[in-house]
Amino acid sequence: MNAVVQPIQFEHHSTNFNRLRGRLEHQVGRAIADFNMIEEGDTVMVCLSGGKDSYTLLDILRTLQKRAPVDFRLIAMNLDQKQPGFPADVLPRYLDTLGIEYHIETQDTYSIVKEKIPEGKTTCSLCSRLRRGIIYKVAGELGANKIALGHHRDDMVETLFLNMFFGGKLKAMPPKLVTDKGDHIVIRPLAYCAEKDIARYARGMEFPIIPCNLCGSQENLQRQNIKEMLAQWEREYPGRTQTIFTAMQNIAPSHLLDGGLFDFRHVKLGDVVAEGDVAFDQAT
Repeated sequence: MNAVVQPIQFEHHSTNFNRLRGRLEHQVGRAIADFNMIEEGDTVMVCLSGGKDSYTLLDILRTLQKRAPVDFRLIAMNLDQKQPGFPADVLPRYLDTLGIEYHIETQDTYSIVKEKIPEGKTTCSLCSRLRRGIIYKVAGELGANKIALGHHRDDMVETLFLNMFFGGKLKAMPPKLVTDKGDHIVIRPLAYCAEKDIARYARGMEFPIIPCNLCGSQENLQRQNIKEMLAQWEREYPGRTQTIFTAMQNIAPSHLLDGGLFDFRHVKLGDVVAEGDVAFDQAT
């Protein structure tokens, strides 16, 4: 009889786990520094959903807070959307064990989404808008000037393709942005972190994961299709997701088609552009 292969487990004290932790801490620290995400005196509200990404974000920010060159405050915030069967006691119990300042906001967005969206249709857009408004309101009430979200590298790459394929825009998720009203700055400290590393870290830490079942399965969501496409590419060409992510940081406006970013109309003889003359270069 063939032995059943068990998934690799990481002990808190193991070399593999410590290496993984160190990599994630380095990547989060580098993203914070590269984009000046957290500054002296900031109050950072960390949005905690109960998923692997937000648990990892909170855990690493707490670690970095202890040795950061600036002093900042962390507040964990969870939005209880009153989903049927939602284990409302899990997050407060977990946060109590950490001894961290936190706030649980209870708003019945579940009923609103179910009332407004026909059965079988995707609920993500409306749910996201409702959550965003509540999060901004709570941040103001808590005195937080920064709002930390748990989106990671893979989320950003997926969003790039979603916007290209279905929105006709070369646009992804920014690592840092000012809200429309100018009241808060949203940051994504996991910007450099791969989802697979976050998943391994969450398993090793044994976070009490709470699945989001508001959407049901909705396997045909376009984001799921994009995720599967990228996963297939990654299997065939390991490292492709990181290459795409790196490309998002190396933009050549003069070699695209946006006249608002590069003044094609007034290009004339003698002009030299930063990207150089590569019109006939062989594609790499």
